[in-house]
Amino acid sequence: MPIQSKLPRVGTTIFTVMSRLAQECQAINLSQGFPDFDCPEGLLERIQYYMRNGFNQYSPMSGIPKLRQAIAQKVERSYHTPVDPEEEINVFSGASEALFCGVAALIHPGDEVIILEPAYDLYGPVIELFGGVPVPVPLSHPTYLPDWDLVQAKLTPQTQMIIVNSPHNPSGSCFREEDWLRLEKIAQQHDLWVLSDEVYEHIFFEGARPRSLWQYPGLRERGVAVFSFGKTFHITGWKIGYALAPAPIMHEIRKIHQFNTFATFTPAQHALADFLQDPENYEYLGAFFQKRRDYFQDLMADTPFELIPSYGTYFQMASFAHLSPENDLDYAQRITREVGVATIPVSSFYTQGSERQVIRFCFAKNYQTLDAAAERLREKKELLYQTS
Repeated sequence: MPIQSKLPRVGTTIFTVMSRLAQECQAINLSQGFPDFDCPEGLLERIQYYMRNGFNQYSPMSGIPKLRQAIAQKVERSYHTPVDPEEEINVFSGASEALFCGVAALIHPGDEVIILEPAYDLYGPVIELFGGVPVPVPLSHPTYLPDWDLVQAKLTPQTQMIIVNSPHNPSGSCFREEDWLRLEKIAQQHDLWVLSDEVYEHIFFEGARPRSLWQYPGLRERGVAVFSFGKTFHITGWKIGYALAPAPIMHEIRKIHQFNTFATFTPAQHALADFLQDPENYEYLGAFFQKRRDYFQDLMADTPFELIPSYGTYFQMASFAHLSPENDLDYAQRITREVGVATIPVSSFYTQGSERQVIRFCFAKNYQTLDAAAERLREKKELLYQTS
């Protein structure tokens, strides 16, 4: 029988494509967003303890109680806003599953969902899976902040949700207080759900404090905030995250979650519950990654790329428009092969591509890795140019 694809326009993700190419070419992989250093030793000790002491069976569907309690304490410390660990917190098998369940629970066939582009490539396909219609709205260049008047102009009676992401992947921009307040006003006026991807919540630079949907009453009552332990503790391979939502929304999300993964890796939940007790285990992240950002930017000063300011996440975008007429996919693949450094073409974060000639580097790497990548870019600088 012929297969009628539910996602006919979707192929292999660019992250898989570029990581595979990096491996084939023995290139330094600054494309996919994962660290090449290990997680904290104390966290490894705790997960080994629980694995060796019989905590290896199903956990409760919503997450073990002591982890949800630890998350509630962390949220109140970070955002000065209470959350009910029983009714408003759920643990998921990665932030991607939490985003998937949030869309699945709230979007119905024909519903329109505003996506601010460039955007993480999960959003659009998941909306389409449930019959929704992604409505892309470009972020302003070069700040990559929302033009809220343009967002408002895109609203129709069918608009049901807006998805936001701050700190923002791929650009590294961060919502300001006025952005959250304007979003709150729009969501209230137009009765919209808001899905907030906050997986880089603690990776803010220049001493900024993290902000969350959960801090704004008009957003909290109609929103879902999604977080990632993978990003916070350098454990992307553990695939564990969580979401906050008011009880009526979380009730619907849990209906989806229980028939998706149902439960999340039990020993990791116990280990994370212990590790969260000390705020120093996550509050250092901004300074930790700012040091790497600054180091990488200093290295890149000796290359011809034009760097775009990064205020959060562990990504650095760079323009090559003055270096080559190539589109960003061709350029990224060519320098992976010829220079030996893999990046991500930013057009992959747009629904219909982008005219911008921009690539994204990941600097969540050991300093030796960043040194080696920069050395290749300098040594083969002539290959970064293409005049025809």
